[in-house]
Amino acid sequence: MTSLHRHTCSASAVGPQTRRDDGAGADADVRCGRGCTAAVAGTALTARPLGDRPGTRLSGSCDLDSRQELCDALGVMTGIPGPVLHLDLSAVVFLDTAAVAALVGTSAALNGQGRRLLLHDPPYSLRKVVEMFPDECAALEVAA
Repeated sequence: MTSLHRHTCSASAVGPQTRRDDGAGADADVRCGRGCTAAVAGTALTARPLGDRPGTRLSGSCDLDSRQELCDALGVMTGIPGPVLHLDLSAVVFLDTAAVAALVGTSAALNGQGRRLLLHDPPYSLRKVVEMFPDECAALEVAA
């Protein structure tokens, strides 16, 4: 999927990030270049570790204004060990096409490592993009 914007990301090319490991590895706290937050029409994009499985929970909106934060969060997430990484999208209100492309790129990169990215509770906007571009989004896997 091609983005109309210049701000794209991949699992191997992300901005500044750090991880604070609490000893469990999978529960690393995601702290991105600007704290994974961006003012987006009153809704900030935040990323928090999942407590019960390896992965991240995103909250807010993923669009041009929060693209770098999404890229940073996905980059940190790919550093979490394990064969399956979980991305909880239940609190995401919107994903633009470039954000979906970033998820596709991250998923494809993980698949190339023999790992999986499993999406949970995707918002309507993601489901709609997948419906419109099924071939381009084939790398995405949604939990049942």
